[in-house]
Amino acid sequence: MSPVRRAPLRVVLAALVAACLSALTIAPAHAAAYRYWGFYQLSDGAWTFAQKGPDQTTPKDGSVDGWRFAVADEASTRYPRAVLTFDQVCGTTPAEAGKKRVGLVVDFGRPADAAAGGTPPEPKALCTVVATDATSAVVLAAAGDVRTEKGFVCGVDGYPTSDCGGPVKEVSPEAKAADQPVTIAAPAASPSASASTPAASGTDVAAAPTSGTSGGTVAAYVIAGLVLLALIGYLLVRSRSRARQDG
Repeated sequence: MSPVRRAPLRVVLAALVAACLSALTIAPAHAAAYRYWGFYQLSDGAWTFAQKGPDQTTPKDGSVDGWRFAVADEASTRYPRAVLTFDQVCGTTPAEAGKKRVGLVVDFGRPADAAAGGTPPEPKALCTVVATDATSAVVLAAAGDVRTEKGFVCGVDGYPTSDCGGPVKEVSPEAKAADQPVTIAAPAASPSASASTPAASGTDVAAAPTSGTSGGTVAAYVIAGLVLLALIGYLLVRSRSRARQDG
């Protein structure tokens, strides 16, 4: 192939590569949003994302677990809207030999976080008294029935009644709005958690919004990569065909 014919081919290939790279760069900006339960732990007076799932987390005596139901994406942070210390939650609960006390804060979210027709219960806090080796899944069971699906926490104390970490196509302005603090009354009584462990795992119901890359972003990368490889292959075959013709 002569230099005159090769130059346009290089220009076209460079333009295609640039276009695909641009698409890959833009793709993460369109992260999917999900409606799910998030699992947190209180550390130095602030909520932090739990590093493991509730059935793999064994909280220490004197710690506080938190749960929040919300609509969120990779750019969102939806912690429980109130911070209660261990003393506030368990201060009136006496210690028991062979057991531990773990505070639990459950925030069912705002009306804007609920699916159509759903009404979130009022957030609550309670002090759980559980076995020393109990996991955070056992602690959560003290809040009421825990509904799980495929290893994820889908409902707590009957809320929500259906769905499990489903994607949200359009996030309303109300759901995008910043959280406002709420007041959660400290518990007057201290129920003991059930001894059974729900089959719950994963730091969040939908892992994509909080860690890693969302499903939509992964798809964008795969599609752009396949298109790029197909274009390169086509141009190489075309180049060789022209070279044989010139020869």
